[in-house]
Amino acid sequence: MRILFSCRPAYGHLYPLVPLARAARDAGHDVVFATGPAFLDEVRALGFEVHPAGMSIGEAEAEAYHRHGRDDVFRVMITMFADLLPRATVADLTRLLPVIRPDLVIYEQSDVGAAKAARDAGLPAVSHVIGRSLPPEAQQAAAAELAWLWDGTPADLLMGDVAIDLWPDVVRDPVVAALPTVLRQRPVAVDLDVAMPRVPTDRPLVYLTLGTVSFGATEVVRAAIDGLARLPVNVLVALGPGDPAVLGDVPDSVRVAGFVPQAEVLRRADLVVHHGGTGTVLGTLAAGLPQVLLPQGADQFVNAAALVDAGAAAQLVGQDVTAEAVTEVAGRLLGDPAVHEVATAAAAQIARMPEPAVVVEQLTALVRAS
Repeated sequence: MRILFSCRPAYGHLYPLVPLARAARDAGHDVVFATGPAFLDEVRALGFEVHPAGMSIGEAEAEAYHRHGRDDVFRVMITMFADLLPRATVADLTRLLPVIRPDLVIYEQSDVGAAKAARDAGLPAVSHVIGRSLPPEAQQAAAAELAWLWDGTPADLLMGDVAIDLWPDVVRDPVVAALPTVLRQRPVAVDLDVAMPRVPTDRPLVYLTLGTVSFGATEVVRAAIDGLARLPVNVLVALGPGDPAVLGDVPDSVRVAGFVPQAEVLRRADLVVHHGGTGTVLGTLAAGLPQVLLPQGADQFVNAAALVDAGAAAQLVGQDVTAEAVTEVAGRLLGDPAVHEVATAAAAQIARMPEPAVVVEQLTALVRAS
């Protein structure tokens, strides 16, 4: 097959697709990517052919704020994700698909313009689930703006014709679980080729990160550092593209880095304090670790709620993120057997999920049968 993978130009949208893309390439399939211009070099560095398509979330956000101002956040989000982003993707892929001529389009869940373009071209559209489903009330409120994507037939384009689900049963999205065609896939980490920072091993290790988008929430990071430094632990802070200098001096028990090999860090960690991005959530669950979630935006609040409801995590939101609260919650979770039990169960479930290579075989069978 010739497979087109489409995603937004951001680490949290690209990296979840990479294990399946690599498995497809290893199986002899021809793999091509489409993403925003800002991430072309990132995809090429992974060894894939890539074409520009769509726009960045930042560009869409700036235009939406220009149209609506900063008071109507809901209208801004609808304009971004039901209008600007998908229309840009549809326009570019409509030109690109006849050139690439793929047999299958796999898109990360939020890139619904790719689903629209694939269906218009008569191609199967496979949604690679990276987050949670859109709440019904949000879908209903945005129905008018989303109608152009449906061609008159209401559909949840977040889920595609087929959905690939990375979530273990203990925190699985019931909307995804109820879909007619779902392929389960084990979440696999994609580590950057960077060195593991030297961290002492004399005390438990807490890994702190706000990912590659929310890393700029310096006050949140600083509060978490100050709170964790009061505990008998070592702390590794990953700022991704952020500048460690903005944090100022940190306690001796804290090591601040940029990008880290997260999968290796998780193998050594005892607790993870993070923003609630899906990649870090699933990686932490796969490692069987408790987590403290400090959600900052996007689907992070929904992810956090799902984990808290399952008993796998605790969360602190907004003004509740203080050094004192971080000390209390992190200290409690480090010694909470109930949270450890849920996390261990999630890790066992993930270990039993099919590898990406199995999903490639299933996709091949589906395309041949269509």
